[in-house]
Amino acid sequence: MNDTFLKACRGEKTDYTPVWIMRQAGRYLPEYLKVREKVDFLTLCKTPHLAAEVTIQPLDILRVDAAILFSDILIPLEPMGFKLQFSETKGPIIHNPVSTADDIKRLRNINPEEDLPFVIETIRILLKNISVPLIGFAGAPFTVATYLIEGGSSKNFLKTKRMLYQSTEDFLELMELITDNTIKYLLSQIKAGVHAIQLFDTWAGILTPYDFSKYSLPYIKRIISAIDHSVPIIYFAFNSSSLLDLIKNLSAEVIGIDWRIEISNAIKRLGKTACVQGNLDPCILFGDEELIKERVLRILKGAKKAKGHIFNLGHGILPETPVNKAIFMVETVHNLSMS
Repeated sequence: MNDTFLKACRGEKTDYTPVWIMRQAGRYLPEYLKVREKVDFLTLCKTPHLAAEVTIQPLDILRVDAAILFSDILIPLEPMGFKLQFSETKGPIIHNPVSTADDIKRLRNINPEEDLPFVIETIRILLKNISVPLIGFAGAPFTVATYLIEGGSSKNFLKTKRMLYQSTEDFLELMELITDNTIKYLLSQIKAGVHAIQLFDTWAGILTPYDFSKYSLPYIKRIISAIDHSVPIIYFAFNSSSLLDLIKNLSAEVIGIDWRIEISNAIKRLGKTACVQGNLDPCILFGDEELIKERVLRILKGAKKAKGHIFNLGHGILPETPVNKAIFMVETVHNLSMS
């Protein structure tokens, strides 16, 4: 197995900078769209041989250095008691969102092996068919909580913040339940054989630093502590430049960086012992090859003082992205980091 990605996670010397792309199995790939013609998104997540197929596609096409399990951060919600739908136009929809203490009490703890066997089976298929590390993942508790309270995506997260500030005990009870289930879910993925874990905190940036430290950070720490370095864990909080002074206290092996901050500045704030992941603006891939090369080189140079660096976009690749530009980016990272 090519373990360059894992070496970078641990801060070990590598021959080149490894690269993978968030949402690398997705709608920008014609091969993925052909699979999606057969099934809807949720069915795809629950069908192991198809989920494995689309996980492998970017490995063959882009030649990235890690695979990430094809799934979604909301997949564990159905066995908890939620009615989940993925709309092509509106994204995820929770038809019975949480708004009261009674709503929270009706939720249940999950048993991943029994409730989500398709995830475990997908991992088993992949481990037999890939030659790079496999990344498992879950949503961070606060991010998952926003979907459960809002009923889907939101612009201002009013329902979430209203519960947080007006019904704090209920909010914290929900966070406890999500955290317990997330720990079990991640440990089941690790037991099945994933080589690393990424914790996605898409909506961390909507919190003030004080609220993040009080209502979110303790639960992230609990998850990381439960994993206990059995595999490297990457913590990625989107729009989190204002939170880096808090995030640096996490014991995650790798901190993901979005594009809103120079990676060199992020490293200064996190410390030279930090391993980082990131952080090309996904829209750079709509530029010409000269621009892509220039920005890749800038990030590679900016990350030199980090203990370890994994190249990635600062968020997920966009569906409209030209595939040839994504291929060029991966090749450029490999070639420039070897020189």
